[in-house]
Amino acid sequence: MSQIARTSVHTIKTLWEGLARVPDLSKASIGTATALSALWFALLLIFYTVPEIDLAVAGFFFRATDCGNAANHLVCGGFPVSQNGVVQVIRKILFYVPHVTGLCILVALITAIVESKHKRISEFPALKMQNREWIAKLALSLLAALIGPFLVVNVILKEWSGRPRPIETDFFGGTMHFMPAGSFAGACDSNCSFISGEAAGAGIMICIVPFIPLAWRSRLGPPLVIASIATALLRVAFGGHYLSDAVLGWLSSPVIFAWVFVVYHLLCGPQKRSNSKPTSILHK
Repeated sequence: MSQIARTSVHTIKTLWEGLARVPDLSKASIGTATALSALWFALLLIFYTVPEIDLAVAGFFFRATDCGNAANHLVCGGFPVSQNGVVQVIRKILFYVPHVTGLCILVALITAIVESKHKRISEFPALKMQNREWIAKLALSLLAALIGPFLVVNVILKEWSGRPRPIETDFFGGTMHFMPAGSFAGACDSNCSFISGEAAGAGIMICIVPFIPLAWRSRLGPPLVIASIATALLRVAFGGHYLSDAVLGWLSSPVIFAWVFVVYHLLCGPQKRSNSKPTSILHK
């Protein structure tokens, strides 16, 4: 193998392994959670004040056609990527990956709870504390998923934002007027565009990567990261969401994930420190 080929392989391997080096937001500080929140609102402000970004990106994937007899439409056409059979299958698979990830977390949580009753853990303070922290991580991850993608995104924002999807707006063959990200003045009644629920679910997957055992992380981490990003991008390519919906939906999960753990550490930090005292007998 030539030097150039070896260098290329090494570069690809380094980039691949780098995808698994996701920050562990279960250890996020107030500063980290605040910074993520500030980034979310800063991006929202940019997308709101410069709506041309959303229109330009959606327009890149849109293909106009002759309206023919549809005189009531100023623009006709569609998003050809959404009609590609292979891409449709990929999108369908990616749709279920967050659900499978959530199921794995639930199974791991049940397993950890069952194991906590076993003598090999319950009789050793250090192992008992480690198991308790693992249970807390898994339970809080599920809580973050319920608060973020389910409650905040799907129950609240998507039902009340009123923002039409690209395929519903008159710029891209629909009948409703375009609304910038953050505007609640749109004509959409329910299941609206702001923000993307699938992207939010994919964002949770990023937060889970640091929980994967180190021996498997380099194998499972990169595919999860790629699937997470691809899920959000495909929603834009399909005309189901604007770029702002996908980006803000995806980022909303790390924001909420970080805050869930910050609140937990603030409320339970002193208790955890006091519970860790018995481990000192191991050093006597």
